[in-house]
Amino acid sequence: MREKEPKILAFLCNWCSYAGADLAGVSRIQYPPNVRVIRVPCSSRINPLFILKALQQGIDGVLVAGCHPGDCHYISGNYVARRKFAIIKSLLEYIGVEEDRVQFAWVSAAEGARFAQVIKKVTEKVRRLGPIEKLVKTRGI
Repeated sequence: MREKEPKILAFLCNWCSYAGADLAGVSRIQYPPNVRVIRVPCSSRINPLFILKALQQGIDGVLVAGCHPGDCHYISGNYVARRKFAIIKSLLEYIGVEEDRVQFAWVSAAEGARFAQVIKKVTEKVRRLGPIEKLVKTRGI
């Protein structure tokens, strides 16, 4: 029997990471198909509650990807995202959720191969952790 693939949600900034994902697709670079993408204007627009809600709904792992430092189309958005990411990581540690369930990466529009590599790495880390059990809301209770 085949191992269940983890469900991964990726929040990608419109200007760099989403364009990198598009380049990976256009270039036919293979990466795991179990990733669902949400395109956002900037990685700084990710409310940490979105990440918690995704984990609560049974998403096994979350990736937030943005522009490289200094390349943000909104000047300092990726620095804001990095600060939010540090806070959410410490919150997850506090509540007992494995650190590797939530990842952050810098991917530019010209890095289609890097995007595929990041997705593979995130998928492998989440696969090793197994399905999420903490935070998951059970239905009917």
